[in-house]
This record gives sequence, structure tokens and C-alpha cells, in this order.
Amino acid sequence: MSEAISLHGGNLIYEGRRLGCRPDQLLDASASLVPFPMSKSLSRCLVKALREDVLHHYPDRDYLELRQAIAKWHQIDAAMVLPGNGAAELITWAARDASFQGLSSLPSPGFADYERALRCWQAAFRYESLPRVWSATRPQLFPLTPKSDVLWITNPHNPTGQLWSRESIKSCLPNYKLVICDEAFLPLVPCGEDESLVSLIANNSNLVVIRSLTKLFSLPGLRIGYAIGDPERLERWKNWRDPWPLNALAIAGGIYLMTNTPPVESWIQRVHRWVEKEGQWIYRNLDQLPGITPYPSAANFLLIEGDVSLLSINEQMAQKRILLRDCRSFVDLDERWLRISLQGRLDNRRIVNALGTCLSH
Repeated sequence: MSEAISLHGGNLIYEGRRLGCRPDQLLDASASLVPFPMSKSLSRCLVKALREDVLHHYPDRDYLELRQAIAKWHQIDAAMVLPGNGAAELITWAARDASFQGLSSLPSPGFADYERALRCWQAAFRYESLPRVWSATRPQLFPLTPKSDVLWITNPHNPTGQLWSRESIKSCLPNYKLVICDEAFLPLVPCGEDESLVSLIANNSNLVVIRSLTKLFSLPGLRIGYAIGDPERLERWKNWRDPWPLNALAIAGGIYLMTNTPPVESWIQRVHRWVEKEGQWIYRNLDQLPGITPYPSAANFLLIEGDVSLLSINEQMAQKRILLRDCRSFVDLDERWLRISLQGRLDNRRIVNALGTCLSH
């Protein structure tokens, strides 16, 4: 097995080759996606787009219809929206912007893609450790004090699952030249939108919020994300990047999801019930296993810490065709940590039972 540590979960093709099975034979709890199949109405939307021959033409470079749909969803001006090829592309441009502002603070443990993006532009950054103890899933006070020019926040935090309170982050805004808040997982959190910073952007030009449709709608292959921020800032980002970062199918899917309110709201309610029910269930059951400590989470994933290294346990789980997230790519986490993404009840039970078997041998 390669010693290279992936910055992302969901490496199904690689793991299938390594384990000698088809990717669809793997239970993937390494990528934090909703486990429900794509809605039939969205599937029909994409098929309709193909029948209309959308791939035969270049997309609208301004993505006006998609921007307007996103803006209406959030009740903001379309000039404050910049769609992107998933959140990952927008993180790259946020990092370029940050490189001009000065020193970036990265709360740790944290998502390694921020460092990846900052290194693209030789940007200065430092890690600031978050408290390792948290005991509740209610919104937490953001614990860091200003020590830099740029602050990167993930809410809820990845990989800990802590949900930061809107007011505690709001109090940080005057202290930084730029605050980048990644809310990719926030729509999955029950009542999570109450903590969103989107409504603060109109009065805080130094704030950018990055969102994703990948996690909520389980569409990692379609690549749809968007940034919300000051129009002048987003216009600079637009001029930095390739002319057509989104393809026509992604645009069609994004417009559908942002304009078909009743079915989408029904989907979101279903996701919230799943996160609340399965999050509590798997936490309780993991807490009964020997040799590990699970940590509470507001998101659709949670961390477990082993009394000793969990590398061999993780490999044993992989041999059982269950993929968990190796957390060594998160700064300040080592081989004692794994992240588990919520599944449906049957698969969550399979994960707990398999993990219990591996830990007891």
C-alpha cells in the first residue's frame, strides 16, 4: 500500500484496484456524502439537458441563470455569487486572494486542501490549534483570537464536526483583512442555516462564504460549488480563472436544484432527519466499543480516537470492503484517528459490527 495520504476520501477506483473488487462493492464511509440515491426528478433534468443538446454549445461564461437561481435561494444580489467547479476550485482562488492579504491562519486539525491551495501561490500561513475537547453538538463559540491577516473557517468544522455559532464568528470579522468561511457541510446540519454567515456579507466586504451542492445532494461527480462575497472581489476571481470552469450539465443541475423549492426542501428535511437520527445512533454504539473514543458531531461525520494506532484497524476494515477516512492528512491528527461518515442504518450497523470485530482481535 502506498504511503501517500490522500487529501480527500472517496478514492473508490484506487481502493477497488488495490483490494481486487469493483468500486460499487465497497462501502465508502471515507467521503462525507448523503447516502440517498439521486432524485429521479434531477436525473430527468440532466437527461432532458442532454436531449436538448446542451453539450453542443459553450456554456454562458457569466452563468447568469445559475447565479440568479442561487441568489434567489439566498435572497441576495446575483452580483454576489460566483459559481465554481466544486468548492475546491473556489478554495484555490480564495487562496490566491489570501496570498495578497498577508498571513493566513488555519485552525487545526483542518481540511488539508486549504494548505494545498495556499502553497499554489506561495502564500504565508500558520496553523492554530483548536481545543481537543468538545462535549455538545449545539453551536460552539469560535475559540481563536486574531493572530494573522486572513482567517479560514470551516463551519461545521472538518474533521471535528463542531458547529461554530454565527455570533462568535461575526465578532472576529473586524479583526481580519479577509475571512473565508467554508460552509460546504452546513446545509446538512439540522438548524445549521441559523449559523450561516451569508447574511453578513452585504455589510462585510472582507467576508467570503464558500458553499457546495456536492455534499448535500451527493453529486461529487457533477462538481458544483459557489462563492458568495463582495462583487468586486468575485469579479477578480472570475478574471483569474479559466473561461468555462462549469460544464453545461453542472449548470443545468445547479439551476434545477436552486429553483425547484418544494422537492429540494423535502430532500433537505429528509437529510436533517437522517443526520440527527443516525448521528446519535452511531455515536452511542461506537462509544460502547473497546479501545476507541468517538467524539460528538453536528455534521454527517464524526471522529474516533484510538488508544493506540488505528492504521492496522483501518486496513482490516478495508479488507472487509469498508472504507474509513485516514486522518493523517489533517494537521495535528496522527495514526490514532479515523473519521467515519454516516450511512443508512444497515450500513452504519455493518460499520459498527465490523469495527467491533477488528478491535476485539
